Amino acid sequence: MARPDKAAAVAELTQLFHDSNAAVLTEYRGLTVAQLKALRKALGSDAHYAVAKNTLTAIAAREAGLESFAEKLSGPSAIAFVTGDPVTAAKGLRDFAKANPALVVKAGVLDGKEISPADITALADLESREVLLAKAAGAMKAKLYQVAYLFTAPASQAVRTIDALREKQADAA
Repeated sequence: MARPDKAAAVAELTQLFHDSNAAVLTEYRGLTVAQLKALRKALGSDAHYAVAKNTLTAIAAREAGLESFAEKLSGPSAIAFVTGDPVTAAKGLRDFAKANPALVVKAGVLDGKEISPADITALADLESREVLLAKAAGAMKAKLYQVAYLFTAPASQAVRTIDALREKQADAA
């Protein structure tokens, strides 16, 4: 029979798995409390970095439908639950791991699909959502200008041809 405090912890972790659009499993062996505090700050306001017991986390992951995530729980594990932009959190983890090699990224889940540590690094190498949207908008705007020029070019060419004919007739007369 589960104790009420453990059942509440599992329910909270399950809710975090359901509410977040990404979760990253890390091993924090060798990090100090100050370094963990710096990591939480580096992840940003859209991420919640939680240290939980592996058995409770495994139960919560299974309840959330993440069987493969539950199998990777060994050693001192902590999970970054991301509710906002996963790219920002991945960049924070990547940069912190470069500065502190004791942090090891084990696995992750993005929109219900398992991702590897290499996928998390690739995600961190992406530009932010705002930059990607701005690039897409710029590309669409350039195409619209090209189309507008394509439609106005025959008319302007006809006007130039008519002006050239008028000048030729004026010179001939």
